[in-house]
Formats: sequence, structure tokens, C-alpha cells
Amino acid sequence: MATVLETFGPQELHIPEEIAAKVVNANLCADEPAFFEALAWMRANRPIGWASLPGYDPIWIISRYADVVAVERRADVFLNMVDNPIFNPQADDAFLKEVNNGTCQVVAALTHMDNPDHKALRAIATPYFTPARVNKLEADVRAIARDTVAKLLAGPREIDFVKDFALEYPLRVIMSMFGVPDSDLPRMLKLTQEFFGFKDSEEQRDDLEITADMAARQFHRVIQDYYDYFTPMTRDRRANPRDDLMSVIANSEVDGEPISDFFANGYYITIATAGHDTTSSTTATGMKALCENPDQFARLKADPSLIPTFVDEAIRVAAPVRHFTRTAIEDAEVAGITIRKGQRLMLSYPSASRDEAMFPDGGAFDLARKPNRHLAFGSGPHMCLGQHLAKLEIRILYEELLPHLTAVRLTGAPRYIETNFVGGLKSLPVAFETN
Repeated sequence: MATVLETFGPQELHIPEEIAAKVVNANLCADEPAFFEALAWMRANRPIGWASLPGYDPIWIISRYADVVAVERRADVFLNMVDNPIFNPQADDAFLKEVNNGTCQVVAALTHMDNPDHKALRAIATPYFTPARVNKLEADVRAIARDTVAKLLAGPREIDFVKDFALEYPLRVIMSMFGVPDSDLPRMLKLTQEFFGFKDSEEQRDDLEITADMAARQFHRVIQDYYDYFTPMTRDRRANPRDDLMSVIANSEVDGEPISDFFANGYYITIATAGHDTTSSTTATGMKALCENPDQFARLKADPSLIPTFVDEAIRVAAPVRHFTRTAIEDAEVAGITIRKGQRLMLSYPSASRDEAMFPDGGAFDLARKPNRHLAFGSGPHMCLGQHLAKLEIRILYEELLPHLTAVRLTGAPRYIETNFVGGLKSLPVAFETN
């Protein structure tokens, strides 16, 4: 018999406010130990729990692996576009709806779509991101990796691994696929950091008034800046197609009609942002693990064939996409709980990727972990389109970097971005020794 949720849910399904806040509140999410402790408490005590926090809509938080997969597989019942697939404070969503005709979909990202739009749009770039197609990029990616490592080795031996190393590399890879000139990389980096850091006080723009809904205002402004940059490039690619991903998207068709600027720009933004920030965060997470586990650093140095499993473990532990939300369009049962029509669910990918039922000692970093069927890339029809490229990038970078390193260590406390959406390390002070 399913448990039926009443207006605010029976008490045994409520998540204590102090636990829910550590999972939902962007500022508190920057405390990674507390964030993961809260998720572990949920998996043990409220695997499907009802969170009701001041300033936020009430929502179910789904914390266990099997339940996240079950929701993802029912994309016909749990939809993206009914509400904002990013769980924002009410003030932020109200602003987005005000400036966007009553909807939070200010960017045509695949992650915001349901079928039939999702299927039609995803099909445009799917052939470009298959394992076979991605493998053909290896020589170009390796050239960028070697240049990135060479710059590192030419500089000081104490750095901020995020800001001085990990951020630039995936950005160069993605923008080279688009055909964006190197001279525009600083602009793209700034926009990407503002796009995902819109809730972080250190990433706030100085051209916006400080308001309760400032995060949403920044998010909206950044999207407009992306549009201003990409729209003229779309015109150019239609007039003068090149052998790059931007030309593929700009000249594609949806339902027999040329793709609109709205959908094309949304595609560019999705790939440019998701393909950059998640990869840089995972790259830094891998280095943090090696600094904290000298035995694993020595093992990886001695056996470079472990780099692919090391990369998968870094992705699992980083799980940079903290959540997406879904909205039930009919009553539906998940693990014996009845989710009512119109209620929202937050899918916690970091929690699912540490679920003890799937990952023994899931809080530990094990570079040889097998199997490693984590959910850092999501599951079901919305699984990350660029997952094969991300794995290739990180693998190649460590293949080029590790032979030069003889020791690595932390020189300060790691710091994490303030966000409940796409997050991870924003500062990693390290020292390294070379051959």
C-alpha cells in the first residue's frame, strides 16, 4: 500500500529543516562535508523525503540510486518543462517568469525539454558525440592537453589547480569544436563562471543591483550576453559553413524547418557551459584525491592503465551536477510513496552516486573501483550527451600530466562554489614536484 502524501505530507516523510537546508540552500551546499553528511542521513532515514523550507516551493528529494533511476526512466510522467528543472528560491523563479512570458525556460537547453522537442533537438548533435566520433578527436584534444601541461610546467610549483590549470583546458576543447577563436576564450570563461556561479557571491556581476532575486537576474543577463555573442556566429555559419560543431547546429533542421535562433543558441549554451564546468570540476576532484591519498597517487604512477578507472571514480565523487527537478503530471508511485500530480521532485545525483547499496564505502575514493555505474551523467533519455567527450578529455589530460609529477600535496583548504545546481571545487591550492 502506497503512502499517500497529504497537503504537507505526513510527519514521517518530512526532512528536518536543518538537513534539507544543507541540500537545497546554495550557500550551505558549499560546505561539502556537511552536504554529503546530510545526503547520507537522507539515504538512511528519508530516502524519499518532503522538504519544505522558507522561500522555496515544497519538493520531494530523491536520494537513493534505484529511485533516481526509476524516476529518470519515466520521462513520460515526470517532466522537465512544467516547472524550472533547476530548484531555485521562489523569488528567482518569479523574476524569470516575469521576464519570460510566465515560464522559467529562458534558454532552450536540452535539460529543460521534454519530448517531442527533446528527442528532435538531441538527435542533431548525437552523432557528433558517439564514442566512435569522439575518439576521432583524440589527436586534437591531446595537442591541447600537451600545451596546457607545458604551460603548467613552465610556471611555479605552487598553484591554484582550479584557476591556474583545470579551468582553461576543457574550455579550449569545447570552443575549438565550435570554431571560437582563442582571443574570445577569456570572454567565454567569464560567462561560463557567471552562468553556473549565479548564486555564489564571488561570481556575482558588478553591473546588477543587489536584490533578493539577483541570482536570477544574473542568470538572465548572462544568457542574453551569450545570445549577443552566438547569434552573429550562427549567421556566419549559415552563410559560410565550416567543419565544426557550430555549423552542424546552425544548419540543422527540426521537423523539416531550419532550426530557430532560440533553439540554436540554447544548444550552444548547453554544450559550452555543461561541457566546460563539469569537466574542470572533475579534473580538480581527481587531483584533490591524489593529494589526499599518496598511496593511490603512487599506484596510478606505477600503473597508468588505471587512468580510465581513475577518471570514472573522479566523475563519481565529483558528481558536479547536483540535481535536476521533475514534475509529476499524474499521480505516480516511487518506492511505495505516492507522488501527487503537480508535485516536484529533486533528483540528487551526488547522493545516488554514493548510495551504499551500489557503492561499498561510497564516500571513499578508489581509483580501481569496478563496477562503477555512477549517475554523475544522469540516467535514462536525459543522460549527458557529452559524457564520452568528458571522459576522453580528463583521461588524456592525466596521461599527459602524470608522467611529469613525482609528488603532489595540498597547501591550503579546498573551497567549493556556492550552488545547489552545478558545483564543485572553485579553489584547490596544491604544490607539486616534477622529474
